Order: sequence, then structure tokens, then C-alpha cells
Amino acid sequence: MREINEKSQEGEPQGMRVIRGGNQRQESTTGRCLAFAEAARLLGMAVRGQEMVMPSFRSPPREVGRRRTLARHDDGSVTVSVMVRNRVWEAVLADMIEGVVAANQMDGIDAEVLRDHLWEALEGETAQREAA
Repeated sequence: MREINEKSQEGEPQGMRVIRGGNQRQESTTGRCLAFAEAARLLGMAVRGQEMVMPSFRSPPREVGRRRTLARHDDGSVTVSVMVRNRVWEAVLADMIEGVVAANQMDGIDAEVLRDHLWEALEGETAQREAA
């Protein structure tokens, strides 16, 4: 968030006027929702054809105060709920990636390889957001 100090004639600050823009935390809710959906789509494309469970994503988690939850359903599907609002975007992406890893019950080297693969899949999306 850019801040502009308005100075009095003597050079002392009179007040502060805040100009919104240029800060991803101030993005519209619609923009965040679309970015969340796009990240989920990219993650799905990254795991497609690899005999893995691709969870569905939703926001926010139903449990108040939680940033990420995972629910396993009777039909074998998994839902990962991630808090999107008022968070650094990279933290949201990290939670989505961890949700895919957890949905597939991976650990050790396999989990590390999967994380790297998923980050690479999102790399272009993250770079695009930073440039905007």
C-alpha cells in the first residue's frame, strides 16, 4: 500500500492519505476467487494422468480460525479448504500444494518431488501475478 504524507507549510505531517493499488492484499474478492480457481485448475493439470487423487478445493474452511483443512469423503474424494482472504498469496498456494500432498498421503522423497512438480506448474501463474 502506498502512503502519501501531506505536509503543512512548516513541513510537519498534517495527516495521511492512503492510496490503494499495487498491493496484492488489496485485490478484489472476485480477483482472488478467480486466481484461486485458476491455481486449482493448474494443479489438476499437473497431476492428471499420474494415478493420484486430485482434491477439490473450496474457500474458506468451515472450521473457524483454520487456514487449511482436509476432508476425506466416503466415495474416496477429498476436499481441501483453504483460507484465501487476508493472506499472502504464496501462503495460499503453499496450502493448496500441501493439500494435494496430504490427499495422496505422500511423505519423504515422493512428497518432495510432488511439491517441486506442483510449484513448477504454478510458477507461471505466480510470476504473472507479481508482474501485475
